[in-house]
Amino acid sequence: MTTPTAAPTTARLGQLVDDVREAVGRGLPPDTTAYLVGERLAAHLGAADLLTPEQREGDPGHYRQHILHAESDGSFSVVALVWMPGQRTSVHDHVSWCVTGVHQGTESERRYRLVPDGTTARLVATEDVVNHQGDVCGFAPPGDIHRVHNSCSTTAISLHIYGADISRLGSSVRRVYDLPADEL
Repeated sequence: MTTPTAAPTTARLGQLVDDVREAVGRGLPPDTTAYLVGERLAAHLGAADLLTPEQREGDPGHYRQHILHAESDGSFSVVALVWMPGQRTSVHDHVSWCVTGVHQGTESERRYRLVPDGTTARLVATEDVVNHQGDVCGFAPPGDIHRVHNSCSTTAISLHIYGADISRLGSSVRRVYDLPADEL
């Protein structure tokens, strides 16, 4: 067993970290790992005792990232993203598998794929998804291009679990993409 880089700040968060550690420790392929981690995350979403008041704080300028845990061996990180109304990401993909779950509020996601277009490729929207409190989704590269935004009139909070050390990397984003010409 590895030693975490920081102690969990609530008992429930500690249980979530233990649950994720067990799933990741199986050493399964990324898509299977993401599925198992998603099952474990779902049980904790919406619980009042999961996050401290500090971990629920947003930023009026942009969505705010709180790194809740990074496993010392780099195998996974748990992050809370706090979104004020209307805040959004750029279109991006990720450095590793990822599982997200809405803890509070509603988030909308637009998913994309790259389509060959002559000697280059273009980005095409493939699906719009609305995630409510308790909803979980997971994915593994490739095929993980998306944009997320807070689509409710109150603060939204989502938990993101990545198969990488976000405390070291600073972000889970691998690449940022230009928006398709038909989108603003």
